[in-house]
Amino acid sequence: MAIPRLQPKRIVKWLTARRKLMFWLFPALIIGTFYWLILRDLPSPAKLGRYDVPIATKIYDRNGTLLFDIFVGQNRSPVPLSDIPKVVRDATIAIEDKNFYKHSGINPVGGIVRALYASILNKKLQGGSTITQQLVKSALLTPERTLTRKIKEFVLAPTVELLYSKDKILELYLNTVPYGGTAWGIETAAEKYFGKPINDVTLAEAAILAGLPQAPTLYSPYGAHPELAKERQLEVLRRMTDDGYITKEQAEQAAKEPIEYKQETGIQAPHFVMYVKELLVEKYGEGLVERGGLKVTTTLDLDLQNYTQATVAAEVAKLKNVRVGNGAALVTKPSTGEILAMVGSVDYFATPSGSFNVTTALRQPGSSIKPINYAIGIEKHIVTPATMFLDIPTCFTNVAGQAAYCPRNYDGKFRGPVQLRFALGNSLNIPAVKMLYLNTVRDMVASASAFGLDTLKDPSQYGLSLTLGGGEVRMTDMAEAFSVFANAGIRHDLVSILKVVDKNGTVLDEYKDPNLGKDIPSQLLLTGTRVISPETAFLISHILLDNNARMEAFGPSSALVVPGHAVSVKTGTTNDLRDNWTIGYTPQFLIATWVGNNDNSPMNNALVSGVTGAAPIWNKIIRHVLEGKPDVWPKQPDGVVGTRVCTTNGLLPPNQPGQETAGSQPDEALGCPTRFEYIIKGTVARSSSSRQSVAIDKATGDLAAPDQTENIEMQDHDIAWDGITRWCLDCTHPEGKSVIVK
Repeated sequence: MAIPRLQPKRIVKWLTARRKLMFWLFPALIIGTFYWLILRDLPSPAKLGRYDVPIATKIYDRNGTLLFDIFVGQNRSPVPLSDIPKVVRDATIAIEDKNFYKHSGINPVGGIVRALYASILNKKLQGGSTITQQLVKSALLTPERTLTRKIKEFVLAPTVELLYSKDKILELYLNTVPYGGTAWGIETAAEKYFGKPINDVTLAEAAILAGLPQAPTLYSPYGAHPELAKERQLEVLRRMTDDGYITKEQAEQAAKEPIEYKQETGIQAPHFVMYVKELLVEKYGEGLVERGGLKVTTTLDLDLQNYTQATVAAEVAKLKNVRVGNGAALVTKPSTGEILAMVGSVDYFATPSGSFNVTTALRQPGSSIKPINYAIGIEKHIVTPATMFLDIPTCFTNVAGQAAYCPRNYDGKFRGPVQLRFALGNSLNIPAVKMLYLNTVRDMVASASAFGLDTLKDPSQYGLSLTLGGGEVRMTDMAEAFSVFANAGIRHDLVSILKVVDKNGTVLDEYKDPNLGKDIPSQLLLTGTRVISPETAFLISHILLDNNARMEAFGPSSALVVPGHAVSVKTGTTNDLRDNWTIGYTPQFLIATWVGNNDNSPMNNALVSGVTGAAPIWNKIIRHVLEGKPDVWPKQPDGVVGTRVCTTNGLLPPNQPGQETAGSQPDEALGCPTRFEYIIKGTVARSSSSRQSVAIDKATGDLAAPDQTENIEMQDHDIAWDGITRWCLDCTHPEGKSVIVK
């Protein structure tokens, strides 16, 4: 079949004949489209102050118990502009719209360009709106974040400026916009936060209020991050100073003024609720969350939350004599990531900073991060649970330009040859630093992000002390990291929301996981990101549940023991005694606890062992959640086998038949004293004689330095080597002598 040829002359002739039609058609289409999308349902500016009452968003626990109404009706007390102090008006204009009295309602260039940019890149529309636009958005339009709504703002704002004076617009704004929760308008906000009418607020309080409308949830002093309220206040004061409303001295005085907030009531599990609200606002926007009538079912178990809260408060009260002022706890299901309880501080309603949520704050983890370091070494087949480390005085000088790093154990003792299982179980520092030295800080930081510790980013910012807690992490992230061990190597992100339904009954979001509702999770149904092998996860979990492995440091009956249950657990105390942790888990539950002080002041030396402070809190909570539950051990993967290893060097006995068998021969026949250990198949070498001819310093009786050439003689001795340092097992060792690692 022949393809007809295009005839350009005929096409040009057709277009020319219809040029007039096209001349009118295109503008008509543009105008029609603009009318249909923008003008067709444009509200009248005359409706200002008479819009529909928003509907409350309700947050429930997993069993349907109401935790909080994010917004209950419009608690509004309009006041004339003349009754609103000048300092409040000035603060609002300074932070929201410095050119309010100069423009005609919109920022025509910046606003439109910003809106188009956000729309093209599919970003959220935020910031840059004039006070008039914000009034239009709050009072006349929906809270949706779209280019269409932004254009409606641009159309309506100049019209509002024609109908109302600037002072009237400012008055409407101050009486209309949300200041957080039930507080709509400046008068109600002053009552909500300070328990006083607006005409009595100070400059410091005015700066707090003026900073709220842009993001009431984020900047709320009752929110998940009360420290941001202070930062926002300082920004308002700076803007007021820059614009000449106040002097620098007035700003500095206001910044130092203590703020007394009125207690927030009518809320259960407040730290968790504010955490959830922040997530909702991030996903759906402030307007929909505060006014959209959402029904939110969360993962929280309120009964468990109340028990956890009471336990934290009671145990921290016992620690006043050791300078502990606060505590926190997090309970999760590692297999699904569900948060069952979140206690961010002893008392949310206490001052100062009771609303500070430690579970989401940056703190140093101390030794609780060590299992991740050892897991990396096991995963890379650098070490096994039987690998011998020399716990001897050691200084690392491999970093040019920095002083030698000479770690010490928490008790100041050195134990000589010690195998990984006991080094981790007893939380020895020198073997952990050696493990990091072998892993490298770069690999540790890279792997930490895979575990969920995304605050550890730049390897150049850390040294070998990273394995002792030298970086800052969040408790929520540590819960995700330890879920890797509980979940046979799979990380599960934390989940706090099970279902979100809008006011019309439409399901906006619903969390699904094959392990939801299962008392005993199935490893076959685990979802998430694989971080390490099941073999490595099993070995770390088994070491952390081995009471014998930690007995030297913690004793046989410490707060880390849960009778009738195999529970893997690790403590952590920072060297400066500012943070004290305990994190433990089974395949069913994970509990993280912390004690310390919000102001980062150090605690008493009595907490140095890690078994006091956070551990009793952890013990009570883990016993509570496991009561009546079956004892579930970590599942042993096929790639893990049991074998006997030499008790000194951790290698297979010289005479053991087979590469990896438990065996039943006596130690005399095997060639060395032995113990039982789990290892990954093929990761342990056979032991050989440690007797070597070595250079001995005749003055000290110890190994000669590598570069020593005088006053030495060759002698036969038993030598231990951990891949980093050598140690003579039958030599005389001068007290305090350190091995230098370059």
